[in-house]
Amino acid sequence: MDLNTVEAVVRTADPAQWREGDAWLAGGTVLFSAGSPDSGPEPLRRLLDLGSTDWTPVALSAAGIELAATCTIAQLYAFPDSDAGRGVAGDWPGVELVRPCCESFVASFKVWTMSTVGGNLCTSLPAGPMISLCAALDGTATILGPDGARRTLPVLDFVTGDGTNALAPGELLRSVSLPASALSSPVAFRRLSLSNLGRSAVLLIGRLDAGGALVLTVTAATQRPVQLRLKPSAAALAGTLPDALSDSLPEVLDAAIPDELYHEDVHGLPAWRKDMTYRLAQEIQAELTAPAGRSPLRVSGDFWPPRARPLRADSPSPESPNIGSPNAESPNIGSPNTGSPGAESRTEGA
Repeated sequence: MDLNTVEAVVRTADPAQWREGDAWLAGGTVLFSAGSPDSGPEPLRRLLDLGSTDWTPVALSAAGIELAATCTIAQLYAFPDSDAGRGVAGDWPGVELVRPCCESFVASFKVWTMSTVGGNLCTSLPAGPMISLCAALDGTATILGPDGARRTLPVLDFVTGDGTNALAPGELLRSVSLPASALSSPVAFRRLSLSNLGRSAVLLIGRLDAGGALVLTVTAATQRPVQLRLKPSAAALAGTLPDALSDSLPEVLDAAIPDELYHEDVHGLPAWRKDMTYRLAQEIQAELTAPAGRSPLRVSGDFWPPRARPLRADSPSPESPNIGSPNAESPNIGSPNTGSPGAESRTEGA
């Protein structure tokens, strides 16, 4: 936590004050542990502290939800149980994704109360669950530049690789907007880790858009978010076969994700991540296209379906993030033929 080259901390949210050697400071959970790789060729000299901003953490409108970059994970987790969250839950099923994505941090209360939505996006790690949430719900990032410019960018394009993103030097992520059109879609969530409640190795979110297409977003397994759409078949559009899709899921996945895009680290080898991506994608497809009244499906992984849980006023984080759904199987799933790492390389991560 010793940033021994820092000479000053400036409370500001104005990108015009940025200069070479500066780094934006929000929650600091990454900055204070790993430093800032994006400060440029100069050593880190100043921290531009966003702690004094008065940005509303979660703002609702008819257009959707706007998440401030400084919204903490604890604040976001509390939203579905708030009066505003309950008020939109019936119209916006996508709100059900908030808690599973927050729980995917599998982090301590210290991280929950300090880590921010914007920080998770800007760190741009494959396992970042706020990236998963915002990309799956067609989030749009608003970015402020040092020259006073403002631009918007889909979250799918914001994260460009493992630890890389589309921010230019001095730019500041202001907020992420989640449109009502995506929030109003039926949703499904799947997450897997090689270790019990370890860092996400595969995280997929699916939703059905208004036209009946299956929108599938793949994260954690890949170096950057990947989204694909499977169109409904003519029979589905006619209402005679509601669970039919005109596209083949394996073929669409093959075309959308080349082997070199699958991520490799101690939390999972690419071949295992690819196998599990196909498995979870098929589960999501089956869940979202199942006829009404069908019995509940077996769910791989953890944190789905979301659990109703009252929040204590003094602690917005869950009492225990490691409680799996009653019908969940062990997250330690791998094919013996996929080269999944052995026990010696299975480590947990937040």
